[in-house]
Amino acid sequence: MDLTEIIQERKSIRAFKSDPVPREKVEEVLGLAIRAPSAINLQPWELTVVMNEERQRLSRRLLKAYREKRIQCSPGNVKPMPRMFTARGVASFEEMKPYLDEIGSDFNQYINEGSCNFYGAPVAVIMCLDNSFSQARLVDIGICLGYLVLAAHRLGLWTCPIGLIAAYKDEVKDMLNIPEDKDVVIGVALGYPDWEHPINRFTSPRDTLDKVVRWIE
Repeated sequence: MDLTEIIQERKSIRAFKSDPVPREKVEEVLGLAIRAPSAINLQPWELTVVMNEERQRLSRRLLKAYREKRIQCSPGNVKPMPRMFTARGVASFEEMKPYLDEIGSDFNQYINEGSCNFYGAPVAVIMCLDNSFSQARLVDIGICLGYLVLAAHRLGLWTCPIGLIAAYKDEVKDMLNIPEDKDVVIGVALGYPDWEHPINRFTSPRDTLDKVVRWIE
């Protein structure tokens, strides 16, 4: 599979099998992920891998916190978004809804509780950034994340970035003994897809180039 095929085929998986992933394969994925470029080669990413029963323990803690605090997935905008962005979110929701209806779940329940449970994946990768850095270095974390999801796909694993866990950073840091001077940025669910689950038939839509690119020649 070449890079173009990987980019075109990869999508976020929201129902994983419980089948364990060999540690050696996870190491191979992460070894490729940290080949990502970064400003001044700072390589600011710090990764914590949680596997198998420990991942389940973490999820139980996150689900408890979610049911108490009710902090939900959101776009994280700090002011009203332009309509084109809102329209994309609505389009995704509308296209996902039939699959959620098929399993008798609503969007908020499935996405929020699913995020806290890493959608059943046996492996969770928690990506952190030292708080000595400015938010500009979140760009480097994003690049590393991009490498990670593509490397995983090349090696037969599927992924789903999990942004909600940053809202429960205190619980994550406490459970995983992550130092206070590290910021929890994002998590990644990693494992083998359950292709029999209806939700995995969903693929999020993408806008065309003319909607997102300006040409100056």
